[in-house]
Amino acid sequence: MLVKKSEILALSDNVRKAIDGQTVDFRDNRETPLSILKNDIHTLVSLKNEERDSAAAEQQLLVECLSNISHQLKTPITSMRIMADLLEDAPPEKQQEFISNIKIGLSRMEWLTAALLKMARLDSGAITFTVTTVAVDGLLKTALEPLEILLDVKNQTVELLHGMALPCDAHWTAEALTNLIKNASEYSPEGSVIRVDCGENPIYRWVSVTDAGKGIPRADMARLWGRFTGSRSKTGYGVGLPLALSIVRGQNGDIDVDGGGNGTGATFTIKLFK
Repeated sequence: MLVKKSEILALSDNVRKAIDGQTVDFRDNRETPLSILKNDIHTLVSLKNEERDSAAAEQQLLVECLSNISHQLKTPITSMRIMADLLEDAPPEKQQEFISNIKIGLSRMEWLTAALLKMARLDSGAITFTVTTVAVDGLLKTALEPLEILLDVKNQTVELLHGMALPCDAHWTAEALTNLIKNASEYSPEGSVIRVDCGENPIYRWVSVTDAGKGIPRADMARLWGRFTGSRSKTGYGVGLPLALSIVRGQNGDIDVDGGGNGTGATFTIKLFK
């Protein structure tokens, strides 16, 4: 079959336009060898454009994340620098207050840095989850270790209502549970009880965390899982809940939220599908 020179030149011109970033529709409904070639070129160009757009979106997300991280770290660093400058000339009672606040700031920055590194490992697929069967009470004990000081300061207790054996990655599931309990602590009053429960049905096994707060307004539900934007607390970073969700989804699971309200706290439920 002969192909007209004008068709070859037109195809070549369209290829150059595509290389330059212009939108070109190569598709041809005829059933000729040249038409098949045009359709193949159209598929190839479409795939390359999708890859380019995806790479650009990832780059923009990285820029936004770095900007958010910079913003989150700038505030406590500035605050600690001011307190450090005032420390030498401050009266003894103020010195103790400044030192205490600096320690709290450093602790929060340490937590944020660790959480961001864990999230980066999860995003990059560098984490391999190892499933073993662990008791929920042992999982809870591990999850509470990093929160002992926080719970003690607010005189809060964590109560496990029921126990069971749970197939999961013990280390990472405890990390997710830590973040859910930390979130519950932030929104529960001093002297309150945070309740943890567990169970299973034919579809999934579950572990829930219920705070003693006032519930989550419907308007806040949609942004709970947004990184750097989901926190409803002035001292929160908006990292803990997205980290917990990434961990659970990495184990073929999900997290459901019951916003509570009317005297009932919010409940976050980890679901690990069978």
